[in-house]
Amino acid sequence: MKVCGVDLKGNDAIICLMSLQDNLFELPECRVRKLSIYDATSAEQLKKFQFDFTKLMDDYQINNIVIRERFTKGKFAGGSVGFKLEAAIQLIDNLNVELVSSAKIKEIGKRVRFPENFKETGLKQFQEQAFITAYAYLNR
Repeated sequence: MKVCGVDLKGNDAIICLMSLQDNLFELPECRVRKLSIYDATSAEQLKKFQFDFTKLMDDYQINNIVIRERFTKGKFAGGSVGFKLEAAIQLIDNLNVELVSSAKIKEIGKRVRFPENFKETGLKQFQEQAFITAYAYLNR
């Protein structure tokens, strides 16, 4: 099973591709680490973001997207641009998009150990939350 973990921060959708086959995890190379939008008020920019995301998933043959859920209220609430990006991803046809809460990720982390040394994955530090989201999803 191939998945794309997504962590939405500001105007960026940070991604991590991961696959699980025969109980072995693989982090395939990806030409993009994050997709950004520069003007969230522009419908054209949102459509371009959606097209780029769809093309990326098609190119890597990914059907399952898992997005780290953000709070809607409070000190750690997600911004409006992030929710627009989330909606743009959720509305893509032929993709299975799921949201995973931080509480669910913590619960899974109690049963399954996350890799202790993230640096050994070869991913950039800013991709860690997307990696953890994908890892938790595959171990649910």
